[in-house]
Amino acid sequence: MTTTPYLAVRDLTVAFGDVRAVSDLSYAVPLGRTLAIVGESGSGKSAAALAVMGLHDPATTRITGSVTVGGAEVVGMAPAELRALRGSRAAMVFQDPQSALHPYFTVGAQIAEAYRAHNAVSRRAARAHAADVLGRVGIPAARRRLDDYPHQFSGGMRQRVMIAMALVNDPKLLIADEPTTALDVTVQAQILDLIADLRREFGSAVVVITHDLGVVAEIADDVLVMYAGRCVERGPTRTVLGAPAHPYTWGLLESIPVVAEKPARLRPIPGSPPNPRTPPTGCAFHPRCRYPERVGDTACRDRMPELTGDGDRLSRCHLPRPDQVFRAEVLPLLGTGDQHVR
Repeated sequence: MTTTPYLAVRDLTVAFGDVRAVSDLSYAVPLGRTLAIVGESGSGKSAAALAVMGLHDPATTRITGSVTVGGAEVVGMAPAELRALRGSRAAMVFQDPQSALHPYFTVGAQIAEAYRAHNAVSRRAARAHAADVLGRVGIPAARRRLDDYPHQFSGGMRQRVMIAMALVNDPKLLIADEPTTALDVTVQAQILDLIADLRREFGSAVVVITHDLGVVAEIADDVLVMYAGRCVERGPTRTVLGAPAHPYTWGLLESIPVVAEKPARLRPIPGSPPNPRTPPTGCAFHPRCRYPERVGDTACRDRMPELTGDGDRLSRCHLPRPDQVFRAEVLPLLGTGDQHVR
């Protein structure tokens, strides 16, 4: 498997007027790998994904930095080139399939239209291909269901239809924005298994946006944790979930219910995410952090920590030896910590 990134994001900043939704974000995803982007609502996960797809309105959004998909620069790309890239080289599965699918057209018509937009084929050939893709994502009686409308499908089946539409042109990059939201646990597992199977079948680079660390442990090779529009931690999933290096990641882990003989009480992260119009000075997480006094001065309030680390393992924190704090104070509350990593 090649390690050359198919998706490379460098110093990406997304601003709506004077509000920065994403600041100086960098990451890379090679073919055959899955990256999970994690964080609370408002952390900038979806804004960054929309920038990768070139879906922000340039009249209201200022984007700087670099985003390359298969070697093509997306930032500043002409509209016609963006339309050609979306669907053929990169595709996105949106959070709410009920609103993403058009209620007045059958699912077959919508999938076939997405295929014909990038291929000079007949309607008959497009319909046959749509049936084939529906079958590949696990829709029973796919050819018959081509003529059904979105409201005739369950929530999990609508999500499969969205995945089929994203994959109809065999893109090498798939972005899934909260793909299991509002689905029951059984259907969630089926959708995650489907995404993993499709990644293996197509050899695609996959980005999964979620706030659920259980999803991360299930599907991701690497994880990037975002807070207030910035990356605060990044690394291999087993390392980040087994021995996280940022107090925000610790808080996310402490908020997960654990099945155990004597389960520990949940410790929610105090406070609320910051207002993006008036972000805190210094480290954006310091008003909610339990450890700023460990730094020994006003660094947490006065200076933004640098994203530092070794190789692919990076974190943004002033805390000295966060690994020792985690093992001494946080890890005992999580049991062994192994339950979070498959």
